[in-house]
Amino acid sequence: MSRVNMFNVNFDNYDFMDLLGFIDEVIRQNKHSYILTCNVDHLIKLRKDTEFQKVYSNAGAIVADGMPIIWASKVLKKPLKQKVSGADLFEKLGEAFEDRQYRLFFLGSAAGIPEQAMRNLKSLFPGMNIVGCYSPSYGFENKEEENRHIVQMLIEAKPDIVFVGVGAPKQEKWIYQHYLNYQVPVSIGVGATFDFISGSVKRAPDIMQKTGFEWFWRLVQEPKRLWKRYLVDDSMFIVMVWKEFRKQFKLKRRGA
Repeated sequence: MSRVNMFNVNFDNYDFMDLLGFIDEVIRQNKHSYILTCNVDHLIKLRKDTEFQKVYSNAGAIVADGMPIIWASKVLKKPLKQKVSGADLFEKLGEAFEDRQYRLFFLGSAAGIPEQAMRNLKSLFPGMNIVGCYSPSYGFENKEEENRHIVQMLIEAKPDIVFVGVGAPKQEKWIYQHYLNYQVPVSIGVGATFDFISGSVKRAPDIMQKTGFEWFWRLVQEPKRLWKRYLVDDSMFIVMVWKEFRKQFKLKRRGA
């Protein structure tokens, strides 16, 4: 499967079925890997966050999570197949997870939310094999004792896939720091997915997701928490696209 390099990130040109193929192979070989769902916020943070850059350099797969990145790939004539969002994983691959009887573990969100997400998913996919869930305490990533507890919990539960929903880049950094210790074949950060599935947070309507305005929906819902991310930090993406376009143009001229 080909890779597409943009913004110094090597994107795997996957749609959801390609990603399922990757997951199947990693589980079959009993490897230990993790998947990154790269959105605009990731790209902004990657410019200066050296720890996050290490996380990206060791990922098993990197997919594009966001219509702006898909659009940019087309403008830059490096078209990516599909937006592959963590929030869409269960809608797109839930039936496959159920059929394959993969053992799933949910880590993240506030107390009671992953449990409700589990119940809601079981109503849609009665045979889905969810082997555990846990809501870590605030600041858990800096608590050595709790991290040992979570790692031991995962070792004992033996999931095939662990979904970590504690927000970016915390979830990706936590996975990177611990995935070789808990030795689950596939780990993936899924942000607010448990909140969406549980019904505690309403996701943007389909039309806003497809037209790239999901960020605006989330901003309206949580303006105090998200205004700087979406209105200040992520606005730099336009500059990044322009710089990438200029870089490609210069390379093309040199090759002419």
